[in-house]
Amino acid sequence: MYGFEAMTFNIHGGYLEAIVRGHRAGLLTTADYNNLCQCESLDDIKMHLSATEYGPYLQNEPSPLHTTTIVEKCTLKLVDDYKHMLCQATEPLSTFLEYITYGHMIDNVVLIVTGTLHERDVQELLEKCHPLGMFDSIATLAVAQNMRELYRLVLVDTPLAPYFSECITSEDLDDMNIEIMRNTLYKAYLEDFYRFCQKLGGATAEIMSDLLAFEADRRAVNITINSIGTELTRDDRRKLYSNFGLLYPYGHEELAVCEDIDQVRAVMEKYPPYQSIFAKLSYGESQMLDKAFYEEEVKRLCLSYEQQFHYAVFFAYMRLREQEIRNLMWISECVAQNQKSRVHDSVVFIF
Repeated sequence: MYGFEAMTFNIHGGYLEAIVRGHRAGLLTTADYNNLCQCESLDDIKMHLSATEYGPYLQNEPSPLHTTTIVEKCTLKLVDDYKHMLCQATEPLSTFLEYITYGHMIDNVVLIVTGTLHERDVQELLEKCHPLGMFDSIATLAVAQNMRELYRLVLVDTPLAPYFSECITSEDLDDMNIEIMRNTLYKAYLEDFYRFCQKLGGATAEIMSDLLAFEADRRAVNITINSIGTELTRDDRRKLYSNFGLLYPYGHEELAVCEDIDQVRAVMEKYPPYQSIFAKLSYGESQMLDKAFYEEEVKRLCLSYEQQFHYAVFFAYMRLREQEIRNLMWISECVAQNQKSRVHDSVVFIF
């Protein structure tokens, strides 16, 4: 019941909520980013990061450094934090934390299947997988020839099994089918996560509903823009949209018939929370849309810390860390390729 969480929340969740709020203090600040943007080499970036929580993870790395090494070690910090919280968590928080990793599982499945289709080495693909989305039988994904085999041989024993009911077909796997599979799985995952949060009730349901609705709407916009000019029909497009969110159902009907980016913009400007995002873009431009969405997401994630006695802070912390790693990857790439003039193009400041 909303408002009564304070009476019982701290019995099981108090310690971990304190931990995750402490982790927030370790996120990089605007001053840190300004210093990182001044760096001349990757070794300078390592030196600046040595004073942060990433320091112990990077201290033994020899020169010359590579961008992939920095990203890998920073991701390791995120994984360690997650595993520590998961070990300490009791139900229903442990299930909530597991839900957070399902998105990475879907991305890993798609990465392996796409790589296999293009005859890439499985070991090389496994190294590129996100560590939070690994599961025991992931390496055997490479043997599947169609969706049915993919499910029967590998995914039936994973948490993704229930999400596959909508996309089991006998069609061979090709690039288009794999992309449709990714979006169908994501739709089923987001709807399931949304239902789970509603069941938890209270502040968790209220805040997570907002965060997941934003994620569903962002995916609807991206699906629409990416499918413009492809053979995907309007009905197929509509089937990939999640059945919740601010755009559901009328916005989805309008997005399904959009033919270019300006029509998408006209639909989105009818919804006040998204007006500010599209106001930052000039007409016909979609390159900066991702950054505008990330900035809005970060703002919402930071707001979740303003309330207490709820699980959304765990989701927010994981997402903010992932955004931080994306920022570090962009800065490192710009420095490594001597493109410092573009360093601010994709950096999303968190605090």
